[in-house]
Amino acid sequence: MDKAMYKKMADTIRFLALDMIQKANSGHPGAPLGLADIAVVLSDHLKHNPKDPKWINRDRLVFSGGHATGLIYSLLYLWGYDITLEDLKEFRQYGSKTPGHPEYGHTPGVEITTGPLGQGVANAVGMAMASKYLAHLLNTETTKIIDHYVYCLCGDGDLEEGISYEACALAGRFELDNLVMIYDSNHITIEGDTAIAWNEDIKRRFEAQNWRVIEIDGHDYQQIDAALTWAKKQDRPVLIIAQTTIAKGSCKYEGDPHSHGAPLGENDIRCAKQKAGFPPDEHFYVPEDVLVRFRCALEKGELAQREWKKTVIESPYKEQTELLEKLQNPDFDQIEWPTFEPGEMIATRDSNGKILNAIAKALPGFVGGSADLAPSNKTYLQGMGDFPNGKNFHFGIREHAMGAITNGMAAYGLLIPFNATFFVFSDYQKAAVRIAALSSLKNYFIWTHDSIGVGEDGPTHQPIEQLTTFRALPNFYTFRPADATENVECWKVALRLNKPAGFVLSRQKLKTLKPQKDFGDVDRGGYVIKRRENAVATLAASGSEVMLALQAGCALEERGINANIVSMPCMELFLEQDKEYQQQVFDPATKVLAIEAASGIEWYRFADAVLSMENRFGASGPGNVLFKEFGFSVENVVEKVEKLLG
Repeated sequence: MDKAMYKKMADTIRFLALDMIQKANSGHPGAPLGLADIAVVLSDHLKHNPKDPKWINRDRLVFSGGHATGLIYSLLYLWGYDITLEDLKEFRQYGSKTPGHPEYGHTPGVEITTGPLGQGVANAVGMAMASKYLAHLLNTETTKIIDHYVYCLCGDGDLEEGISYEACALAGRFELDNLVMIYDSNHITIEGDTAIAWNEDIKRRFEAQNWRVIEIDGHDYQQIDAALTWAKKQDRPVLIIAQTTIAKGSCKYEGDPHSHGAPLGENDIRCAKQKAGFPPDEHFYVPEDVLVRFRCALEKGELAQREWKKTVIESPYKEQTELLEKLQNPDFDQIEWPTFEPGEMIATRDSNGKILNAIAKALPGFVGGSADLAPSNKTYLQGMGDFPNGKNFHFGIREHAMGAITNGMAAYGLLIPFNATFFVFSDYQKAAVRIAALSSLKNYFIWTHDSIGVGEDGPTHQPIEQLTTFRALPNFYTFRPADATENVECWKVALRLNKPAGFVLSRQKLKTLKPQKDFGDVDRGGYVIKRRENAVATLAASGSEVMLALQAGCALEERGINANIVSMPCMELFLEQDKEYQQQVFDPATKVLAIEAASGIEWYRFADAVLSMENRFGASGPGNVLFKEFGFSVENVVEKVEKLLG
């Protein structure tokens, strides 16, 4: 395509973005203007079908700099996704398809929710890893069912964030030659020139991480095209360092940090349009020849998908298509769940390991790994091999990237990922967990060593406030099973939720309480595990403290005080139940004491009193000693109930 046409297409993107931002009186014009030239060339390389945004063999395009929505939505409209000019005019307005940052599942064509810088880089690595593993599963020498690239647009801010170091090191380690990252190097952040806080040699950094690197002028169409062509021939991930000018094309703000996050104003927009030969007073103007060029994506995409479907249908390997069908439609009824004997002593991290292996044997898309803690988390999938040719992913000591990488896998499709670390280190994952919840990504976070029961490692490794934090997170389900059997029942529920979930599991052994057939209402989040006639008290707990509640209930009964015992494996599910069911569990005629070896403040929704860690950290010492020292004993529970009853 000739240079003049490319420039006209790029300017169309620029002015759509400027008009959107100006009309909303809110947004980020600098990046869309600086990236427009790259976007039009990338359009020629991208394999996608705007009529089917979920086609599994499409190229993925991740906008890690999620603030560049002026560019993103302009492209989606121009390519022919289900985005109209009216949607562009509603940019950043309540209820529109075009929110301030891209939201997965909300806007057609958006591959992943981005905005917190660096997340998208790790998401793209996750998508590339998903593609590699699925290619191993599904491809043969003659039939390629998975055969595409993952592109990621990122900026200075993304690469300054520590998560990008974690994720890119992993991409280089596994030589992900299907990953192309385009770095919008404009040397500008909100506070000014990047040099005020950053002077890295990015080329050498990425070469040290086993990437191929090329530097180009990000406004030279020939160089952009040559770099993208070269990138697809490399044997490892590629970083294209594109030297660009923020707010390219603006009359007043070109190269100015003030263009990052505020409208440029009507005068500057008119001047820029006039300079480019566009009608200066016409808003949301798209030249006909430009629209025709962009809309070629529809025809090219439909043709590419048709050819792909023909390849799949005509594949001489029947097992390929059968496996693809299983990946697309996982059958949870095929899982042979482990069983545990009443009275058996087993930590929930150990029972969880058996459960993970059972799920992975039944579901070809169930994969995952740990942040270098598989022997402690009990997450290794026995006999199932290591990535890229197996189900076990070794993330290294990279909790933040691990969470975002598995988010990328979940958004990719076909895979159901899990990741694992100690519960106290979930703090490193919080941003990724929040994005999973916001996006309803089916990603499972396994968190072991769940309380002061960790013992001798002391307060640095004993989570206190984390359980409360995740229970407060919207659209996220936190499971803390009381024993091995309840753990199985929790997984049965979690797999069918189609939402992200966390499993908070014990290091110490717990007694298996009841046979599986006797369990009920785990799917409702909480239930009465022991009901007594004429109860005047209710003891409620989750995890390891459920056994303490049961023991204390027996001690109270000996004193003539009848207490119901409630197990609460998932408070979020319980809060979704109607008032009638909640009152069946928490009898209004009883006084409620909740027991939790954590901060426990969320229990005051139901409880008259809470036995918790309050404002204290743990300590170093044997776990059983710590429970007693911090008041988690039968004697103390009995005393508190008696005091509560007056």
